[in-house]
Amino acid sequence: MKPAGIVGILLIAIGIIALAYGGFTYTKREKVLDIGPIQASADRQKTIPLPPLLGGLALVGGIVLVVASSKKR
Repeated sequence: MKPAGIVGILLIAIGIIALAYGGFTYTKREKVLDIGPIQASADRQKTIPLPPLLGGLALVGGIVLVVASSKKR
């Protein structure tokens, strides 16, 4: 398969995931208290939203790349 087809398939997968989940969440450990030998930390969840427009563009771009790479010259 041509490299453009592989990139197209990856873009289609990213577009579907972006449309299905709308973003991704990760956990970051932050130091809350640090007094000498006493330390306290807290886990904070942070979310990075992905707009539906971005997912749609990735999906359409992936489809275009797959179709363009499958055409014979």
